[in-house]
Amino acid sequence: MKNKLSLLFAFLFVAAMPLGLMAMSHEDMDHQGHQSMNPKMEEHGANDQPMHEMAGHEEMAMLGFKVEDGVKASAHLNDIGEAMAKMGMKETHHFMIFFEDADSGDLIPTGSAALKIKNPDGTESGPVSLIGMEGHFGADIVLPEKGEYELTVGSKLPDGKTRQFEFKHQLN
Repeated sequence: MKNKLSLLFAFLFVAAMPLGLMAMSHEDMDHQGHQSMNPKMEEHGANDQPMHEMAGHEEMAMLGFKVEDGVKASAHLNDIGEAMAKMGMKETHHFMIFFEDADSGDLIPTGSAALKIKNPDGTESGPVSLIGMEGHFGADIVLPEKGEYELTVGSKLPDGKTRQFEFKHQLN
């Protein structure tokens, strides 16, 4: 019995290794230098490298700032299509959003957030969960066609209030 259990654990360990390596390469590609996207994080010693020179970041678009009920949200969209295609993945962009207290400027790195995407043809996606990562929330998404996208983020932050932030982006 002890041998069978040891074999089972060894098999599970070996089977899980590719998933860990894939996650590590995804982390390196998508999140390298994200601290420099947020001015508040730069004050805390984050990378000073210009956005267009960051490894793995082909094109970064600032979607703007929105303030809702005491929270300032700043959203960014990173074109990762080429890198993802090389790995056989369909995602074209990494969406990220930072929340901060509108008065103090302190980051709000915890809570929950989801993104809905309205495509240029008017179709809407279901909610995409945004994952907390390095002070922001983000997800890899698919923006398949040229045109104007409406990106709506719903959030529930530690104060328990729900807020909605809307951004538009023209994809050429």
